[in-house]
Order: sequence, then structure tokens, then C-alpha cells
Amino acid sequence: MSCCYVCLKLSPPFSITATSSKTQLSIPNNTLINTALSGALSFGLLFSFPSSSIAAFEAPPLPIPSETCRDVEPQDMFPTAPEVVTNEGLVEEAWQIVNDAFLDTGSHLWSQDTWKMKREDILSNSIQTRSKAHQIIKRMLASLGDPYTRFLSPEEFSKMGRYDMTGIGINLREVPDENGDLRVKVLGIILDSPAHSAGVRQGDEILAVNNMEVVGKSAFEVSSLMQGPNGTSVTIQVKHGKCGPAELIEVQRKLVARTPVFYRLEQADSGATPVGYIRLKEFNALARKDLVIAMKRLQDMGASYFILDLRDNRGGLVQAGIEIAKLFLNEGDTVIYTAGRDTEFQKAIVSDTSPLFQAPVVVLVNDKTASASEIVASALHDNCRAVLVGKRTFGKGLIQSVFELHDGSGVVITVGKYVTPNYKDINGNGIEPDFQKLPAWDDISKNLSKCSILRQG
Repeated sequence: MSCCYVCLKLSPPFSITATSSKTQLSIPNNTLINTALSGALSFGLLFSFPSSSIAAFEAPPLPIPSETCRDVEPQDMFPTAPEVVTNEGLVEEAWQIVNDAFLDTGSHLWSQDTWKMKREDILSNSIQTRSKAHQIIKRMLASLGDPYTRFLSPEEFSKMGRYDMTGIGINLREVPDENGDLRVKVLGIILDSPAHSAGVRQGDEILAVNNMEVVGKSAFEVSSLMQGPNGTSVTIQVKHGKCGPAELIEVQRKLVARTPVFYRLEQADSGATPVGYIRLKEFNALARKDLVIAMKRLQDMGASYFILDLRDNRGGLVQAGIEIAKLFLNEGDTVIYTAGRDTEFQKAIVSDTSPLFQAPVVVLVNDKTASASEIVASALHDNCRAVLVGKRTFGKGLIQSVFELHDGSGVVITVGKYVTPNYKDINGNGIEPDFQKLPAWDDISKNLSKCSILRQG
């Protein structure tokens, strides 16, 4: 998905703002799993596939004047029996998500007026079975004319666990408080995940990870602090709800993802130039960490430049792609622009750190290079950090968010699109490479120098 999805989510959401969209539901149901950009891991986890069916301190709770606190008890906010939702309620839940978040990027058949009429038509009769409710949701989404907006059965939804970037089954997002300070909250959580079983709930604020306070840190940074070897434990301090108590919770990690990175040292130019070759198969929870390990090892082995092979890489976690692109970019460089109905997507995503790697990069692409892969390829290319070699990419520049419904099923909704740093619309166009075949080192150097000169004006 060029797009990306948002990743993990918990069951019942109530009115919350999702990364991909502000899901202000009129009923306390949906929760976005999702897609968070810039700072949210709720970016939860942005996914992208062109065609997949797919503290060590115990701080007391902050005092909040009772007259201004309108929060409810956690057990009321997060019902533990999602199966009690009616069939009609489930269909309306899916309808509401589309109404709040869907971006029509192609067919131009959708409008909120016609969508409201569809709701009245669909809910005019009782829905006798859960299977029938699922079928209605499928037809309802199909009527949008968007090939990437679709229904996920409970079984399909559960398979998204491999995109968990924390290793404990939660999706994080940055939320500014009344003072403008960033707070990291649980946007989504996988049912029966280690975090959910230990007592973490949707809407909880993360106060500390292994005794380290996290106020002011990004969702990606907090997610990274939670990562660790499979089977080990992490201690997090959470505050339940707006007015709830703070609690220390120990959670055992259970990472589902497998490494998507393969690397080796090769010789170019008749053996004179050592080259680090890295094959990245998908953007999952381990992609950034394992890519950094591979590149550092290749650097130590003498690699003078890198070949990043993104051929046949259809995407995955968009946020992982964004963070990987930042490894090569200067502070202030644009990674990608996003556009959508929600102002959350009308922004430029910019690198906020110095590059970890300075060596030139050759990115191999083909017609199956899509979504998060296209974001990385265009970011490095447009910022004169890489040359692209191969075939025009797939052309999926849409953003999808994944929302979990009350019965464990889900819906994938297109909520935005990506535009490259050079203001080119990826979707439907793809990215044209600089060379069809791997060039000599001198040609690579000349291309990058010319790009830098043109970029400087």
C-alpha cells in the first residue's frame, strides 16, 4: 500500500483522533488501528501493500480538579465484551468510519450526502446474522470504487500482528496536551496481545518505560524503548484514561515479525570498489533496526557505497519506511508530503535528525516496488542521496488506515495520499528511475553531483 496503514488497534474505540483521520464517532465503537505519520506510531503502523488482502518510579496520578474531569472509569470506556455489539451496530460502525475518514482519490463517486442515503437504506431492515453484516459491509465498501478500501475478517485482521513495532501489541500516537507538550498514548491494541493481557488499555497514556520518563518523546522513540528480545519483559507506567490512576505494568515481549533484511559485501568496478548490498523484503517492525545493523557491519567491512534493493518490496509499515529514509537525510530535508480530508494529513514530513549514513546509495526498483518502498526511493532520490536503477515503480501513493470493529474484524480505508519532495503524485504514476541498468561508479557520482547543484538552485 503505498499507502500505509495504520497498524494495530484495540477493540472498542470511542471518540478518538486517529493518525489517519479524526475518528469522532457518534457511538463509542471504532478504534483506529493505525496509520500515523510524523510522530505517531499509531502510525500505529502504517501499512502499505498494493494488493494485499490483507517506570521504575511510581508517580502518583496527576491531580485533576473533579469539576473539570469528565472521564469515565476505564471499564466503561473499554467494554470487555465486544461480541455484544449488534449486527446493525457493526454495520453502522463501518459506515461511520468511511463517513469520517474516506478520501476519494479516483472514482469521484463518493459524497457525504449519498453516503448518508446509503446508511438509511442499509439500516432500514434488521440484519439477522453476523455473516450477513459482514457481507453488507463488504458491498458497502465495494460501492466506493476504491480497490484499496476493503473489509478484513477477524482472521485477516489478527494476521497484522507482524507489524507491531513495540513487540507487546500496542499502537502509539503522539497527542499534544493543553500546554502543547507531547504525550504518547495507546491509540490501538491487539486483543489478547501481551499488553492487553497485562492490563494496558486503549487511551492509556505512557508515562515511563523501564524507569525512563517519556513525556516529550516521539511515538517512534517510545516504541523503540519498548523493543527487546522475544520472551523478555518491559516495565511501563501508564495512566488509565484522562482521570484514571497511574500503574506500573510488566509486559512480556512477543514479537511476531521476522527480519526482512539480507546483506552481503560485493565488489564493483573490477573489484576495486567494495559495495554493501542490502535486500529489504518488506517494511515490518524489524526493518529499521536490522537495516542499521546490516549497514554498520558493511561499513566496517569497507563498503564505500550501498545498494538498497527494493525490487518486489510492496511496502508494509509506512512509518518504518519514513524512519529508514531519515537515516540518510539531513535535518530539515522533506521525506514526503501527505494530503487528505483530515488536516492531520495535510503536512510535510521532515527529517528531524542528522544522517546516520553519508555514503552514496543506489536504490534498485521495479514495477513491484510500491507504497513504503516508493516513499523511501523518492525521498532519497529527490534529496540527491541516491540514484534509482531499474524499472518504473508500481505507483501506489495512497494512505490507508486500518480500523478494528467491535467483533474483531476490521476495515481498511483510504484516507490520504503521498506527494514526493519534488511535488510528484506517486499514485498511478510511479517513479521513473535514473538508469535501467546498474551504472559505473563515475556515472553514479556525476548524477548525484548534478542533482545537488540543481537542488541548490
